[in-house]
Amino acid sequence: MPTLVLVRHGQSQWNLENKFTGWVDVPLTIQGEQEAHRAGKQLKNLHFDIAFTSDLQRAQKTLAIILEEIGQKNLTIIKEKALNERHYGDLQGLDKTETAKKFGDEQVKIWRRSYDIAPPNGESLKDTAARTLPYFDAQIVPLLKEGKNILVAAHGNSLRSIVMHLEHLTKEQVLELNLETAVPRVYELDKDLKILSAKNLQ
Repeated sequence: MPTLVLVRHGQSQWNLENKFTGWVDVPLTIQGEQEAHRAGKQLKNLHFDIAFTSDLQRAQKTLAIILEEIGQKNLTIIKEKALNERHYGDLQGLDKTETAKKFGDEQVKIWRRSYDIAPPNGESLKDTAARTLPYFDAQIVPLLKEGKNILVAAHGNSLRSIVMHLEHLTKEQVLELNLETAVPRVYELDKDLKILSAKNLQ
């Protein structure tokens, strides 16, 4: 039976500074690296056949630290921009608190959490899913069906779209879904990829 593990990257510099990040390629903080080490320790009892990550360094570094912790540094890694964070458009680089003061808390929550409303010149979760899910279905699902164990280190919103897809969440349910930094979500799947168990390792 295949295992799929989804991990959002550890804290990035702009997470720390409370800025919208999107596709800006910011590094992990020291805390983010520590979070990735912790995630790796939590995954020590699992063996992976292949790993996927995004085109951004914060996800790649998180994955590298996890693989170092579990002793699988030579694992095949596929880097793919379809797994990138959603593009936050005009909000990228802006302070979240200042943005909420300017546009209102409710509007910013809608931009951050809603399914189909995009920030100005950016992507909604629906837009993110439109690139993430075809890649997931074409490249990752066939490997899971072969019984492979897969590790995906990516971003809050690209992973939210995958969780929504796997767990059949509604647009309303995904609004409240938040994936914490470097907290692995482990899915045990049957041969038809139905979920046998799903849990966060904290």
